[in-house]
Amino acid sequence: MSMKEFNALDGALLIDKPAGPTSHDIVDTVRQCYRIKKVGHCGTLDPAATGLLVLLLGRATKLSEKLMADDKVYVGSIKLGQTTNTYDADGETIENKLVPDLTLKMLQKAANDFLGDQMQLPPMVSAIKINGTPLHKLARKGLEVERRERFIHLYKFLISAYEPPIAWFKIACTKGTYVRSLAHDFGRALGCGAHLAGLRRTTSGRFKVSAATQLEELTDLSSADLAKRVLPMLQLSVAEP
Repeated sequence: MSMKEFNALDGALLIDKPAGPTSHDIVDTVRQCYRIKKVGHCGTLDPAATGLLVLLLGRATKLSEKLMADDKVYVGSIKLGQTTNTYDADGETIENKLVPDLTLKMLQKAANDFLGDQMQLPPMVSAIKINGTPLHKLARKGLEVERRERFIHLYKFLISAYEPPIAWFKIACTKGTYVRSLAHDFGRALGCGAHLAGLRRTTSGRFKVSAATQLEELTDLSSADLAKRVLPMLQLSVAEP
């Protein structure tokens, strides 16, 4: 395909997602504001999560599978002593336990046990589909179904600070990693339970949140201004060195 066949809005748009809207809400906003028929994203962020959401516009949507395979980096916080049914702060509390006396060094030692290759069980409240139905829709009906474990790899799980009962972290991981599940499993390993209290995606492959556009800016941009923020299709197609 030649360069002439691409238009200025065929490419990737980096958005700094705020807490609240779903990833699909943001896709709809861009589609409606700029009348772009094809808009997709590379990796869902939960409504409460913030940070980098990579949108693909126009013909760039065909690169979705390639770009979704990129590794991710997140920062966030875990609340120890409280387990929820969704593994995050949006769920219902199902158990409270006393948090033992833990030091940052002890927490890091426990985190190190999660590094490397592993199988992870996705949470019921997720976008994974079973027979065409997202798990979160089944969960709302009070149903729990058998899920397949997924192969993931954790490159980094750094506990950067601890003020009981909150531990702050940074992780680098492969695609498909559920940080909520990691927080839940981390709490279980510590014996007190835990849930994900906050999450922000900072990196996806070669893309950084520092280069992203704030969502509220979108409604004020003209199509020409938007095009200046779109990473061209041909640039996305070139493999990284």
